[in-house]
Amino acid sequence: MGNPLLDICAVVDKDFLDKFEELVKKFKVEYHAGGATQNSIKIAQWMIQEPHKVGTFFGCIGKDKFGEILKEKAEEVHVDAHYYEQDEEPTGTCAACITGDNRSLVANLAAANCYKKDKHLDLEENWKLVEKAKVYYIAGFFLTVSLESILKVAKHASENNKLFCMNLSAPFICQFFKDNLMQVMPYVDVLFGNETEATAFAKEQDFDTKDIKEIARKAQALPKDNKKRQRVVVITQGKDETVMALSDKIETFPVVKTDPKYIVDTNGAGDAFVGGFLSELVQEKPLDQCVKAAHYAANVIIQRAGCSFPEKPDFK
Repeated sequence: MGNPLLDICAVVDKDFLDKFEELVKKFKVEYHAGGATQNSIKIAQWMIQEPHKVGTFFGCIGKDKFGEILKEKAEEVHVDAHYYEQDEEPTGTCAACITGDNRSLVANLAAANCYKKDKHLDLEENWKLVEKAKVYYIAGFFLTVSLESILKVAKHASENNKLFCMNLSAPFICQFFKDNLMQVMPYVDVLFGNETEATAFAKEQDFDTKDIKEIARKAQALPKDNKKRQRVVVITQGKDETVMALSDKIETFPVVKTDPKYIVDTNGAGDAFVGGFLSELVQEKPLDQCVKAAHYAANVIIQRAGCSFPEKPDFK
């Protein structure tokens, strides 16, 4: 569950960045089902391949042309999207404007901000889909939209000993939505973040350290509702090793090395990492295998524009 955005990608000239509206009219554009959570779910589906629709996604869109395109794009990547459709706000978009080697992202959340628990999550047919799921993933960005929806899902996971996963998502979430984040934290079984988010989180939580391993250890030890599962904390550090905190130890995993000349676009690498991790987690594979899949997926994504991928993965 998260903020669905229609990613609109175009190669543009520098003058254009000042005049956003022209994008769809003037340039050849590509559309993708986007937004952090939806990206992760589509990567997980791509890694798994068959069966289709292993992941169900909830979020809010508008009743408009972009909403229709978003539904088509989610269908194309075999994500089982159940959107709450409303007509007060247009479908959220994220324009990725590519100039040479540089990308500028212009996001407009619009409808994504309008998700309502009572209008969608609480509906019997939707809640049945929640009950059917074994693993839940919500990016931290959704904390700004519907805390009550997150808590309902998180508590359900905790009470039924299912896995609830969350992402710190951005330093501003750790800073300005700290209270919301900490209301959900007792239910989090797997916490993802990168080094900048982890550092911001540590500062807000008065951990009194900038050491990533120590931050992971302290986040892992925060109070937890479901005592049957130990929390796992996974922190990525770009090209540097990934850190994972378990109850009694810290493990590190080197990332797949990539020649910088092959790196096209690092946006979406974090979403892809989570998607790869989830693809193995739902198959109950060991955690080191989850990290391997996560590294593989992120490595594929950074060598392509946007959160896109080849037809099939060759992950072993």
